[in-house]
Amino acid sequence: MNEHTLVMTGGTSGLGRAAAAELLRRDPTMHLVLLARGTALTNNRGTALTKDRVTVIKADLASLGSVREASRDIGRRLASGELPPLSGLAGNAGVSLADALHTTADGYESTFAVNVIANHLLISELAPLLRAPARIVVTVSDSHFGDFRHTLGALPGPRWADPAVLARPGAFPRPETPVAGRTAYTTSKLAAIHLVHEWARRLPAGIDIVAYNPGVVPGTGLAREAGPFARALMGVLSRPLLLTPLADSVAAAGRKLADAIDGSTAASSGDYVDRTRAARSSAESYERNREHALWTFLDGVAARVGR
Repeated sequence: MNEHTLVMTGGTSGLGRAAAAELLRRDPTMHLVLLARGTALTNNRGTALTKDRVTVIKADLASLGSVREASRDIGRRLASGELPPLSGLAGNAGVSLADALHTTADGYESTFAVNVIANHLLISELAPLLRAPARIVVTVSDSHFGDFRHTLGALPGPRWADPAVLARPGAFPRPETPVAGRTAYTTSKLAAIHLVHEWARRLPAGIDIVAYNPGVVPGTGLAREAGPFARALMGVLSRPLLLTPLADSVAAAGRKLADAIDGSTAASSGDYVDRTRAARSSAESYERNREHALWTFLDGVAARVGR
């Protein structure tokens, strides 16, 4: 059996951690590289997240220089043989904030920077290192539909604009409010789907990319920085939602994310995987002019990192 490496963001807690443990349990040949702000593995008793099978590399997704340095660290370890060949990338990390004014050290709005720019930079750096067959998975959200069916009225719909505008703090009306913060989140998830579509057109044969929607997953900690209202609302809704088909537990969502990553869920490159199956994302998400404009903007950002 050939050993191989999967790189994952957002794998130290919530559904990402559950997916990581499940993938390692299923596949004894897998080595997992977790990109995280800290480098310590904690509370791993009884799981496969042990130091002999997991490498933690420090990376702050809100800093493009940190993302690039972590990517190049991975490249050095692959070249030296310290890590087995790279077979996949899972961009699972994401943030939802209490306003649309948080700013990264690079000057970008934090939600867009973490949920979109960091994913593009990681793919740009690591895609040339992937050994086919390989799969890239970017975690998105059905909140990008912006309708009651998918958000239960808890989130506003996305508000698209030129990518250079979306990347700036204050891109939405009343940017200091939680509504603007939630709009930044849903818009970033729409942008991530656009990004997946454009990457699918550009990746070489044998390297696929899919967008994965976990649905509603109470207890992931996504709302921890989204303000007291969002935290309280999720707390009230969590238990009732878990009794419906609308939501999954962290463990169940982790297994489904693992299925998307290891190919157990059948999907073609560019597909939107809705929990357990490939499906159509919103009609708005297929606007090709937007996808090209987003790519052009993000490629320009990536080219400037490290200058």
